[in-house]
Amino acid sequence: MRRLTVLIVALVIACAVLVWGLRRAPATPHSHSSSLWATVRVCSDPNNLPFSNAGREGFENRLADLIARDAGTRVVYTWWAQRRGFLRNTLNAGACDVVLGYPTGAEMVRTTTPYYRSTYVFLTRRSRGLGIRSFDDPRLHLLKVGVQLVGDDGANTPPAHALSHRGVIANVVGYSVYGDYRANSPPSAIVAAVARGEVDVATVWGPLAGYFAARQPEPLDLVPVQPQLDNQLPQTFDISMAVRSDDSVRLAWLNAFLANRKAEIARILATYHVPRVDEGNP
Repeated sequence: MRRLTVLIVALVIACAVLVWGLRRAPATPHSHSSSLWATVRVCSDPNNLPFSNAGREGFENRLADLIARDAGTRVVYTWWAQRRGFLRNTLNAGACDVVLGYPTGAEMVRTTTPYYRSTYVFLTRRSRGLGIRSFDDPRLHLLKVGVQLVGDDGANTPPAHALSHRGVIANVVGYSVYGDYRANSPPSAIVAAVARGEVDVATVWGPLAGYFAARQPEPLDLVPVQPQLDNQLPQTFDISMAVRSDDSVRLAWLNAFLANRKAEIARILATYHVPRVDEGNP
């Protein structure tokens, strides 16, 4: 499960704010905000759309702005490329106080209530009309299939495990979730590969697929993978905000913020074409 966490963190890792070590939780997002949030100091990847970038164009940048608005202060960024060791060097080093996109219930942190749930998707060119919906589709043995891999060691993602379990191996093409950091938003390479026809179908983490599919010259179709729990490996994940394990005050503030701003957060996610499988958001 640690490899699964590394993957989702690589795709969704975001930002953070300065710690003040208070002992008493605020009653609402607005109560005592000035003492809790002197400034919203954010640790964020400068090249990781649709989540964040140095131009503040990602949806987690938008969430940071929303937190700062409720807290009556401003956002100050500390940029850090997301790689292994991100938590150790940022949140848990005290350089930042909240990560705005993190798997719910992950180790080494405390996470808020989830603010969205997304899924891996099958991504295909609309003109092909493939309509692939399941890992059990026999055509996956014949088509060229793109999958996301983590890091230089080629660690498998949940869809890669699902395909391997079915013997879909020789026709698989791997794309690193880190990619070439000299390029803009390097994880998007797998989406561009589908649009160019380099692969017939790809399994891609939903928020990444939705955002970049909408920006391709070739229309692409996204279909949530099935089954969503395959051989004990989930293909869908709840995403929360994360704070340090002992930061119960900020956790309470953020939970209240998420509850009060639920509708506005949903609109932001929809603007970025985030596929959601939350209850009421199929």
